[in-house]
Amino acid sequence: MPTKIEKDDVTGRDTTGHEWDGIRELNTPLPRWWVNLFYVTVIWAFGYMAVYPSLPWIGGWSGYWSRAELSRSLEEQRGQRAGFVARIDEAELGAIRGDAELLNFALAGGRQVFADNCAPCHGAGGAGATGYPNLADDDWLWGGSLADIQHTIRHGIRNADDRSRTSQMPRFGADGILKPAEIEAVADHVLSLSGAAAAGPGAKAGAALYAEHCVACHGEKGEGNRELGAPRLDDRIWLYGGDRASVVRSIASARAGAMPAWSGRLDEATIKMLAVYVHALGGGK
Repeated sequence: MPTKIEKDDVTGRDTTGHEWDGIRELNTPLPRWWVNLFYVTVIWAFGYMAVYPSLPWIGGWSGYWSRAELSRSLEEQRGQRAGFVARIDEAELGAIRGDAELLNFALAGGRQVFADNCAPCHGAGGAGATGYPNLADDDWLWGGSLADIQHTIRHGIRNADDRSRTSQMPRFGADGILKPAEIEAVADHVLSLSGAAAAGPGAKAGAALYAEHCVACHGEKGEGNRELGAPRLDDRIWLYGGDRASVVRSIASARAGAMPAWSGRLDEATIKMLAVYVHALGGGK
């Protein structure tokens, strides 16, 4: 609370008149040289704004504009890249892989495009996540060749593009095709195909149901079918989880992950660079 200004008994200095809980504040101003220096920096800041403009509507006496410099730098970069981009645009994917100079450029460009557009779902380096395929292994739903990857990037998965990759697994539980006990039996058999778990009590009955409902897409031994986008079941790579509960859920309700078509968002050269980069992550065929 404010009090009257008085001398402090210990230091002999004036107080500011402020007191809190019996403690009085001394009036100790900043040194005059410090205050003067502060005023100088304020004046300098306004002068700097005028000479080296920081506001777009204030003209600078020096004639220097950082925006103009940025525009020149970007234009110069586009000019440097134009030759490579034109060559990539005209080249076949295999030719890009076979040309060391083009390959280095495509990998650098594809890495940046991947980080900007693909990493939020597929992870840094294509490591994937639950529901988003790992692009660094050799397990591909729709094929891992350069052409397959390019097609998937161009047209996406399950979207409005008329050339989009599309497959649909029946919802065996939601649509009443199989009873809950039958679904659990099929899950036991599926898990046994990869050795992920010992054959459960319903594995024998599940094998017969699997042969009736699943073999056409996933194969007799769970080898999958890339033409249909049917995943392999004989390995231990699971897109939505390989525990029994996750497998049961996949059979009962199916999965329908979607990926956008990038043909309307990225130009052809960029899609090629992205395809080459994804192919080079480690799992390309």
